[in-house]
Amino acid sequence: MAKRNTYFQDEVIQRKIDIKQLGRTIRYILPYKKVFLLVCFLMLISAGASMVSPLLLRYIINHLVFSRDYKQLLLIICGLAALAATEISITFVYQRLMGKTGHKVIAGIRQEIFYKLQRLPFDYFDNRPNGKIVVRVTDYINDLANFFTNTLLQFLIHIVRIMVVTVFMLSINTWLTLIVFATAIPMMICILILRYSIRRLFAILRAKNSNRTAFIVESIMGEKIAKNYNRASVNAEIYDEVHSTCVNAWLRIFYRNELNGPIVEIFWNIGVIALYGVSLAMILNGSTSMNAGTVVAFTSYMGLFSGPLTQIAMLIQQLASVSSNLEQVFDTIDHPVEIDNPSDAIELKNVEGQVDFENVTFAYEKGVNILENFNLHVRPGETIALVGPTGAGKTTVINLITRFYDVAEGSVKIDGIDVRKVSLSSLRKEVGVLMQDPFIFKGTIIDNIRYGRLDATDEECIAAAKTIYADRFIERMKDGYYTQLDERGEGLSAGEKQLISFARIVLKNPSVIILDEATSSIDTETENLIQQAMELILKDKTAFIVAHRLSTIRNADRILYIANKGIAEEGNHEQLMAKKGLYYNLNTSI
Repeated sequence: MAKRNTYFQDEVIQRKIDIKQLGRTIRYILPYKKVFLLVCFLMLISAGASMVSPLLLRYIINHLVFSRDYKQLLLIICGLAALAATEISITFVYQRLMGKTGHKVIAGIRQEIFYKLQRLPFDYFDNRPNGKIVVRVTDYINDLANFFTNTLLQFLIHIVRIMVVTVFMLSINTWLTLIVFATAIPMMICILILRYSIRRLFAILRAKNSNRTAFIVESIMGEKIAKNYNRASVNAEIYDEVHSTCVNAWLRIFYRNELNGPIVEIFWNIGVIALYGVSLAMILNGSTSMNAGTVVAFTSYMGLFSGPLTQIAMLIQQLASVSSNLEQVFDTIDHPVEIDNPSDAIELKNVEGQVDFENVTFAYEKGVNILENFNLHVRPGETIALVGPTGAGKTTVINLITRFYDVAEGSVKIDGIDVRKVSLSSLRKEVGVLMQDPFIFKGTIIDNIRYGRLDATDEECIAAAKTIYADRFIERMKDGYYTQLDERGEGLSAGEKQLISFARIVLKNPSVIILDEATSSIDTETENLIQQAMELILKDKTAFIVAHRLSTIRNADRILYIANKGIAEEGNHEQLMAKKGLYYNLNTSI
């Protein structure tokens, strides 16, 4: 059973370094190119300073040890200290610069993906668990932040140091330089092979972590349902299995990573032995260019050369990880915004409220139509009720009016204008939707009401609440309208949350009002009060009401029974009851 759970379905992630994905980051870096050039210049100075120390050490061994010129020795030691201080200072400066710039770069990517999420169509969220979207916006972006503020910096540092140390080694002795190359380069190749295998394991680990995060997010959101259905033990079993896959993936990485140290040690010792052997042979053969100081200096340079090579091999793995993360981030950024403003968008103004569905066909999944050749013509100010079995298409009808989804065929028009030709902002300003499940944001009650119209005054928000009798419970609260609410309105009843949502709609005052099971969470007494308020709210408004409580829709101008991909029955309450058809059966079965 667990294996069929979506939390065991891994995201497909590219396991190779994708230069194209990395290249796309250049447009985020270009605004800061001057800073990057300055950082590279400072790195060059820092690397050069660090390379001077082995030369001074060689001079001390070859000359001062025997001459015992303590004054000159003191000067050189002071010079070494000055070089170290210079290197530390320069390193501090460019790390600071790179850190600030890296965060600015990542802020641009983070901003772009968040803005894109605001524009993505509903089907993007329908097809992905919330947790996996959260991972892309948080974990993957955080990994990219580490790349731009740390990994990229380290990569540049190591490249610069390898170039500089190569120049210094070649200037001293070509043969010893070749020995360093002959040991360090095979070492890097072995580490690259090792890191390649680890890189593949990291791709698996990220996918497993994404699964675990998705499960945790859903478990938190559905905590009450889980407790109500005694799912705690079952969820714990699922979590243990999801978590164990993450642990097993990490352990495979850990064990493979432990091979890194022995590889470095083996090649380092081979290099040192070869370096000492060749140096001794040259000294014994009477070479004047070889001496103890040169050997010590080259040993230092070998460390300065092989160390960055090893780090580069490890950083290449991180580059693969970054390109995988970028693949997922850019997948979101590149996702087509199929529902957007047309280039010549029309602004809806002075809306009368005429709504027309003309030969509409729609499907959430290709080939499985929810509506087919659906036709509906609604006069301004008319109240339309939608009833019918679950999944018949009632909510689909209102989703097409708001353009949460676009029709496959036909058109939906408001005042004779196709909604696809209208700017989304003006469309959703004129069409207000009250969902079955209200969402309350963290903040005060009055700010939650003001969500309906951000420029509204406190007095207007309070008046809206009073219109639908929300003031009765709000004024009983400790700070009234200024009571701070927790995330998702914890502490409020379902009915109280819905009343706040009702107040938003009243404040927004749209021309077309859609109520989708809006009174399902409200007690009968409050519903009766709202029914009275609805006469005022819906006056001169075109309204669509989806409801299972027939008392809510009894007074609608027209009631549509949605079934079989269209309108199965149509009429007012009395007409439909007289037909003794589907609507009649719905009434008598309740």
